[in-house]
Amino acid sequence: MKCPLCGCEKAHKHGKTSKGGQRYLCPHCKKTFTDTFDTIYYRRHLNTDEVHSILQSHTEGSSLRGISRITQRAYGTVVSLVRAASQKAQIVHNAKVQKIKTKEVIGNEMWSFVEKNKKPVSQKN
Repeated sequence: MKCPLCGCEKAHKHGKTSKGGQRYLCPHCKKTFTDTFDTIYYRRHLNTDEVHSILQSHTEGSSLRGISRITQRAYGTVVSLVRAASQKAQIVHNAKVQKIKTKEVIGNEMWSFVEKNKKPVSQKN
């Protein structure tokens, strides 16, 4: 496995976590990590089904407090998860959008919104 901290290709298995997940050790930087490192699941006491349920409920428009009540999780946990997912999505979006080569951009809907809200400017002769 590749070490996400230093990029060394020789990280190897190094026991299990208290939850039973695989732990790895990098011989180069001497750091340990799990396979969920740098994901929204890292260091969370939620299983994948709970994470998916919370994010799906948020996507469908449920309030954060409502999601907290339904899933019986603390409000702070729900907010933290939604923020982490939002940050990860923004990073992925930025990485993918910046690589797109465009020749022409059409902004009809945006322009109609701007035109509608544009205040008239008095012209002086």
